[in-house]
Amino acid sequence: MFVDKAKIFLKAGNGGDGLVAFRREKFVPDGGPAGGDGGRGGDIIFKVDEGLRTLMDFRYQRHFKGNPGIKGRNRNQHGANADHTVIRIPPGTIIMDDSTGEVIGDLTRHGQHIVVAQGGRGGRGNARFATMKNKAPEIAENGEEGQERNIVLELKVMADVGLVGFPSVGKSTLLSVVSAATPKIGAYHFTTITPNLGVVDVGDGRSFVMADLPGLIEGAHEGVGLGHEFLRHVERTRVIIHVVDMSGSEGRDPYGDWVKINEELKLYNPGLEKRPQIVAANKMDMPDSEENLASFCEQVKLVRPDLEIMPISSLTRKGIQELLYRATDLLDQLEVETVIEDVPEIKERKVYKLDPKDDDSFTIVRENDAFIITSSKIEHLMQRMQLNSHEAILKLGRILRAMGVDEELRKRGAVDGTIVRLGDFEFEFVEGSSYY
Repeated sequence: MFVDKAKIFLKAGNGGDGLVAFRREKFVPDGGPAGGDGGRGGDIIFKVDEGLRTLMDFRYQRHFKGNPGIKGRNRNQHGANADHTVIRIPPGTIIMDDSTGEVIGDLTRHGQHIVVAQGGRGGRGNARFATMKNKAPEIAENGEEGQERNIVLELKVMADVGLVGFPSVGKSTLLSVVSAATPKIGAYHFTTITPNLGVVDVGDGRSFVMADLPGLIEGAHEGVGLGHEFLRHVERTRVIIHVVDMSGSEGRDPYGDWVKINEELKLYNPGLEKRPQIVAANKMDMPDSEENLASFCEQVKLVRPDLEIMPISSLTRKGIQELLYRATDLLDQLEVETVIEDVPEIKERKVYKLDPKDDDSFTIVRENDAFIITSSKIEHLMQRMQLNSHEAILKLGRILRAMGVDEELRKRGAVDGTIVRLGDFEFEFVEGSSYY
C-alpha cells in the first residue's frame, strides 16, 4: 500500500538527573561533594533511506520516544549520553510541525538527516554547586525534559519523469509497457489513485524512474477530484510527459484537455509551467487520431511553438522508443537540483531558533486564604531542582526574593503562615525569611 502522508508524535529523551554524593574514602577527611552530572537525552533524527518509497511504516507506529540520559554517579562520574533515535524516511519527504505548520526540513538526498526533536540536558550534580561559602552542597538538578512535537510527514514522489493527463488517457498502460511496473488498468476514471513507480531501461545503457501519477481533472488545484493528492507529486518530477488521448474516444477535445491540464499545473505552482514537457499523443492506432493530431499541432504551435509533440500508441508500441530516447536526452541536459531550485516552496529549509531570554514575569492569584503563583521561569526552575533537601528549598526562596515575589506577596496582604502554592508544592510564607 502506498502511503504519502502521516502524522506522528515525537518525544526526545530526558536528560539524566544529577547526583548528590560525597567522597567517603578511608584516610580522606572532608572529602567534599562528588556527585556527577547526568547524561544528555537522545535526539530524534530523521534520515533519508533511498530504499524506501512510502510512509507505510508510520501507519502502524505513530509514537516515537527517545532514550533517556544516564543518571550521574558518585566520584564525579558523569552519566552517559543516550544514543540518538534515527528514523528512516524515503527521499522527497517534507517534515512539518503540526501545531504551527512550519516546515522543519525537506529531505531529498540519500543519507541526508535532520534533528527534529532535541534531547534534554543532563542535570548538574552537587559537585558543580560547591563554593567557598558552601563547600558541601546538597543540591543537584533533575535532567531536562526532552522536546515533544507532533509532526506531519508528507511525501512527494522522487521520479525523473512524471506522466500527467486526464483519467483514462493511457498513462498506466504506457508505464506497464516501458517498465516492469504493474499498475492497475481499467476502463473507468481514477483507476489509479496512488502514484506508481517504474524503472525504465532505455536500451542504450541509460535508465530513469517514471511515475504514473493519478488522473487530473479541472479544478484539481482547489482539491477537486484527487486534487492535491496528485499535484504535490508532480513538483518532484524533472520532466513531464503530458499524455493526451488523440482519438477523443470520450468526446473530449485533445487540445482542450491539454490546455486544462497545463492551467491546473500553473495554478497549483507557477514553477511547473517552466518544467520541460513532452506531449505524448497517445492512441494513434484509433480512428480519427491522425486528423485530430494535425488539428492539435496547429493549435498548440500558436501558443507553444517550441513544444515537442510525439505520436505514440501504447497498444502497438509505435513511437514508444523514440519517446524514451527524447525523455532521456532531456534528463541528461538537466542538473539534478534544478527541480528543487525552480520551486521555491519546496527548497530545503533549516529552522534555527534562538533560546528565549529568561522571562521574570509572574502572576499571583488569591484563592480563599492562599496565594497561587504562576510563572514559566519558576515552573522550569522547580522542574530542574531536586526539592528534597532543606538547602534546595532555601535556594528557591532566594530566587523568588530576587524576582520580587516576596515584595508582591506582602503588598497583597501575605503574613506569617499564609499558604503559598507553586505548581504541585505548597509553602508557608515567613516574613523576612523563606518558604518552608
